[in-house]
Amino acid sequence: MAADSKGDAGAPSSAALRLLSAEIGACKRCERLVAWRTQTATQKRAAFADEDYWGCGVPGFGDPGAAVVLVGLAPAAHGANRTGRMFTGDRSGDFLYAALHRCGFANQPTSVHAGDGLELRDAYITAAVRCAPPANKPAPEERDACRPFLERELALLGNARVAIVLGAFAYGVLCTLAHIRPRPRFGHGVVVAMPTADRSGRAGGLGGISHIVCSFHPSQQNTFTGRLTADMTDTVLRDARRLANLPLVD
Repeated sequence: MAADSKGDAGAPSSAALRLLSAEIGACKRCERLVAWRTQTATQKRAAFADEDYWGCGVPGFGDPGAAVVLVGLAPAAHGANRTGRMFTGDRSGDFLYAALHRCGFANQPTSVHAGDGLELRDAYITAAVRCAPPANKPAPEERDACRPFLERELALLGNARVAIVLGAFAYGVLCTLAHIRPRPRFGHGVVVAMPTADRSGRAGGLGGISHIVCSFHPSQQNTFTGRLTADMTDTVLRDARRLANLPLVD
């Protein structure tokens, strides 16, 4: 993981992201989500009965100098809500981190807990909502309460050039931040260019991000049914590398 580096767009030290991460972890704005994340952390799944659940808001994770940012929906109740790291410890994460490893963004293909040695290169993973929601469905007011965290995070990721949205929910949030109207129809592989940058050279509400690349979410509903395949995910990740001017990985 890149440490305390400054990029062409003035990427901050990792200390700034750590401060934001602490604020996210301590957030209690949404009563329903706080109650659910706490209940899930107390009434554990049997397979994880001996583990201590994180049970708090989950911050983003990755390279502070990342050129590519992946944005999911929200932590999984027994995944990131348990481990404290996005897409870690569940089937969606198994699928996603294997793809990130194949495409040169991760040093290993698996992620089971926060201290397992996983490092991301040129990539950062975050989510539109930071607490695990009941039935994986945040309410509109919960989405809106969390949105400033994502906006601030993107502003701190000064080298970010491409955002990969993992599902239509994250796509809608980023389109709102970027003031994209009308919104192009979501679909796997769709690429959306940001509106014309302002005088600072930074477009919309997404910092220096120039393109959004759409992907189906790596949920079991999609991966087990073949709606999303490994090849489809690899294609999106390689498109993101190309748009971010990163070298392709064989």
